[in-house]
Amino acid sequence: MFIEPTIGKNKNPEKKGQIEVICGSMFSGKTEELIRRLNRALIAKQKVEIFKPAIDTRYHSTDVVSHNESSIRSTPVNFADDILLMSGDCDVIGIDEVQFFDEQIVSVSQKLANAGKRVILAGLDMDFEGNPFEPMPQLMAIAEYVTKVNAICMKCGDLAAFSYRLNDAKKKVQLGEKESYEARCRKCFYSK
Repeated sequence: MFIEPTIGKNKNPEKKGQIEVICGSMFSGKTEELIRRLNRALIAKQKVEIFKPAIDTRYHSTDVVSHNESSIRSTPVNFADDILLMSGDCDVIGIDEVQFFDEQIVSVSQKLANAGKRVILAGLDMDFEGNPFEPMPQLMAIAEYVTKVNAICMKCGDLAAFSYRLNDAKKKVQLGEKESYEARCRKCFYSK
C-alpha cells in the first residue's frame, strides 16, 4: 500500500495567508509587478481587492497605474485600517504605494494574512535621501516573500536602487514622476 508523503503539502485545508513585498526605487517596475501578480490571481478566478492611498492621484484618481501605463482598478483609501473594513471575503489583497500609508499598515497586513489572505504590497524601500522608508522595513521583516526590483540609472545606465530627487524640497513625501525624480545607482546617487 502506497502512502503519499506529506512533506510540502498543506495538512490544514484552510487557506494559508502570506505577505509578499515588492520594493525598489522609483521607475523600477514595482507597480508593474504588483499588477502582474494581481492579474494572475484574477485569471485563477480568485477574489481580488486592490487598494492605494487616496493621496496618490498622479495617473488616475482610482486606478493603480504603472509608469508604463498598465493599470488595474483599485479603491483609494485614507487610512490603512480602511483596508480591513473593505477587504471582505477576498482571497488576494493588493496594496500599492505602501510607503504613503500610516504605520497601521503593518498590523493590518498581519491581520489580513493571519485571516488566510494573500497580501501583496508594493512601495519604495528608501526615501529620496537614501534612508529606509517606513513602514517598508517592518513589512519586509514580516513578509514570507520579498522581491527587490531595480531601475536603470539615468546617469550611467547601471542598475539603480536609489530615487534621486531633482529639486531642493525637503519634505519626505512629495508626489512626482520624471519631472521630480530620477533612478540612480549608488555611485551616481552619492556623487550628486
